[in-house]
Amino acid sequence: MPGAAPAVGIEVADPDPVWPQRYDELSARIRDALGWRALQLEHVGSTSVAGLPAKPVIDIDLTVAAPEREQDYLPALEAIGFRLVIREPWRYAHRALVSDDPRCNLHVWGFDCAEPIRHRIFRDWLRGNPADRDRYAAVKWQAAAEANAAGEHVTQYNARKEWVIRQIYHQAFLATGLLQR
Repeated sequence: MPGAAPAVGIEVADPDPVWPQRYDELSARIRDALGWRALQLEHVGSTSVAGLPAKPVIDIDLTVAAPEREQDYLPALEAIGFRLVIREPWRYAHRALVSDDPRCNLHVWGFDCAEPIRHRIFRDWLRGNPADRDRYAAVKWQAAAEANAAGEHVTQYNARKEWVIRQIYHQAFLATGLLQR
């Protein structure tokens, strides 16, 4: 992974009704490969929200007992076409793997990590609140256009969306009782 750089050329696509099917295919492959070691699998990210434009990459959160014990899951995932691209021991022991067919970002978290819970809250909020889904969609299109015009990396695209993501998280966390007014 040394020398790896974030991608440029942000591709945001119109919502595709095949995305849930792609998740189902990937989920079945991952569960077959890992068995009981896959404590939880969730389709997250924009492709998990009907009606939301997205980069055409399926995002999946995989919960395992201990992400730092890569020997417990990494060889099985590599055998089905995933490759490790990110190792962040300082960020909840997060690991990220990618697959090309279909395109997938697989995020590996530990069972005691709150990040996958936040991802599900965000996903479910957008599914249940079309106005916020549409507002987020508009920001995504604008962020992609601006990042592409400036020749920026995906990191800058994500930064351009951060303000609306924070607003939506705030609303969702208030609604769930995780924050108090």
